[in-house]
Amino acid sequence: MSVNFTELCDTVDENNANACALYDMVTGVIEDRGDYSVGGIGTGVDTFFLIFSGTMVFMMQAGFAMLCAGSVRQKNVKNIMLKNLLDACGGALGFYTIGFGFAYGGDDETGKTFIGNSYFGLRDFDAYAGFFFQFAFAATAATIVAGTVAERCKMSAYLCYSIFLTGFVYPVVVHAIWSSNGFLSAFYQDSDDLFQDVGTVDFAGSGVVHMTGGATALIAAIVLGPRKGRFYDEDGNPLEEPATFAGHSASLQILGTFILWVGWYGFNPGSALAIANEDSAQTAALCLVTTTMGAATGCVTSMFTDSILETMKTGETSYDLTMAMNGALGGLVAVTAGCSVITPWAAIIIGACGGWIYMGFSKLLIKLRIDDAVDAIP
Repeated sequence: MSVNFTELCDTVDENNANACALYDMVTGVIEDRGDYSVGGIGTGVDTFFLIFSGTMVFMMQAGFAMLCAGSVRQKNVKNIMLKNLLDACGGALGFYTIGFGFAYGGDDETGKTFIGNSYFGLRDFDAYAGFFFQFAFAATAATIVAGTVAERCKMSAYLCYSIFLTGFVYPVVVHAIWSSNGFLSAFYQDSDDLFQDVGTVDFAGSGVVHMTGGATALIAAIVLGPRKGRFYDEDGNPLEEPATFAGHSASLQILGTFILWVGWYGFNPGSALAIANEDSAQTAALCLVTTTMGAATGCVTSMFTDSILETMKTGETSYDLTMAMNGALGGLVAVTAGCSVITPWAAIIIGACGGWIYMGFSKLLIKLRIDDAVDAIP
């Protein structure tokens, strides 16, 4: 039902006085600002939504920083903090100069392309809210690696990696899946030439962001090798049981986990890219629920499964905080791709699978003697 406030306020009574006063105030402000239109208000709401969501995603940098700080030994805290800061700085420079252009440039061209070829340095591009939102995603992909290579990577090498990942590696993946002329994209202009007839559907970046960061972290861990004393003794002989380097602060770990969880509420709902219409608003709201269910189920599934296996093996029962935290993050990653199209009960199943997959791959990395300081790879 629509209301004509102009006609309604011609006869003011006690029932509509407050509504008319608000109408007069809003229209007065709009008239002072000029260029009033319903479309303009919708654009403003959508822009604010994108800015707010992007800010929440960028706050995930603080979550990664706290999680990494709590997971490493105290002597290496300053080092890992600087690496997390360089992620944001190097990521911003790399994505601004060439990364965004490689990811989304050339969308006006016909035919599938491997990489973009315009918008470098934001030339001829002024949708700044969209750039900021995409930069926050790029920085997230980069910072996944920081924890994996903790305690054994030179600062200069890490800065170069951060710029290269956000400037080239990540944009290539983005262009393939999210650009309108990417060869895997579900948004490709010719609907008869989609990959496998449907294209790749990754709503918020399970593969584009997290798998790219995880694969990069795996390669980095293999190239750098394990920390001293983790799998081998001083003479290079394999240890019978891998050494455990306990993190120095469980408080920082759980703080980082909660910050990341909250940041995911910008990551997934924000990927709707708009909220000023009924469909987009409903999509964003659904993403909130599926994101929550995925995280909660991933947490309890991995923790209790690990506890049950330990009881069967040793006869003693304990509850591993690290398994619970990383299980929640595994559930979040698992549900991110389809959070806009699945129902809450399906998110529970996906979150449980994410928790189990994390737990299995975490143990597999140890058997393969691949040292991941914060279990970021699985």
